[in-house]
Amino acid sequence: MNPPNPTRYDHMPYRRCGGNGLRLPAVSLGLWHNFGAGDDFARMREMVLGAFDLGITHFDLANNYGPPPGSAEESFGRILASDLRAHRDELVVSTKAGYGMWPGPYGDHGSRKYLLASLDQSLRRLGLDYVDVFYHHRPDPETPLEESMGALSDAVRQGKALYAAVSNYDAAGVRRAAEILRANGTPMLLHQVRHNLLDRRAEDDGWIDAAAAAGAGTIIFSPLEQGVLTDRYLDGIPADSRAARNGFLRAESLTPERLAQVGRLRAFARERGQSLAAMALAWLLRRPETTSVLVGASRLSQIQESVRALESPAFTPDELARLDELCRGA
Repeated sequence: MNPPNPTRYDHMPYRRCGGNGLRLPAVSLGLWHNFGAGDDFARMREMVLGAFDLGITHFDLANNYGPPPGSAEESFGRILASDLRAHRDELVVSTKAGYGMWPGPYGDHGSRKYLLASLDQSLRRLGLDYVDVFYHHRPDPETPLEESMGALSDAVRQGKALYAAVSNYDAAGVRRAAEILRANGTPMLLHQVRHNLLDRRAEDDGWIDAAAAAGAGTIIFSPLEQGVLTDRYLDGIPADSRAARNGFLRAESLTPERLAQVGRLRAFARERGQSLAAMALAWLLRRPETTSVLVGASRLSQIQESVRALESPAFTPDELARLDELCRGA
């Protein structure tokens, strides 16, 4: 077990989750990809410990992350046990439930039975008594929202989670969920949304504004559009990439038009003296409503590059207008 970097808190900014007391690092590590049972454990450990050395204290999981489902929590639980157990109180560990996890009618969606059973399973895989944040991963139109939010509130009351949060909700859903949680004495901590230069729905449809109005923070996943907003695909599709595996990012989505647009964005980033990835993250973090960006990685150097985005120069109004033109004009 290596001792963590003693200067890890010197350079990372920490932002409050809306009106709540908890602060998260501006850059958090998401374990959606590359932490499954078939991935290299030594590399996982290097990424987690390297991230902690950079001041990244927040590690984001879900019950179904893997593959197979549950294996990312198991992998992170091993790293906690071997290296970070003494630093548990310096960490924010989040997990979620809402997508398919086990067979039958009780392993998916938003019922009280599913959410609380899933949390118990997650705690066993992680080897923890509690998680810091427990999310409902997606809205379930067939379950009363009062039931789903009541389950989150009860998880907090039972001491199995410290905070309640939601993910992938629309603006109306965020407002209503926050009302129910507040009535239950459990303020909403965060709304986790997909948002990046190429996907503006969180802005256009008011998801971020709804969270802010509810006193919650916004934490962003897919800030680099699954690697599209990097140099990764501009010279072809690497054999070890997400697009090559035809997972969430499909190779056919990397059209010549899309890649040409990304090339123009890279040229603009170079004018600013930074990488495309750093610029894309800085663009998200410019908003005070953004609590943190969740970056995924397959190697430590990618996490280090993401943290360098925090050194980005501020955007001028003209630069923001030009980015809008480059992104929305394609």
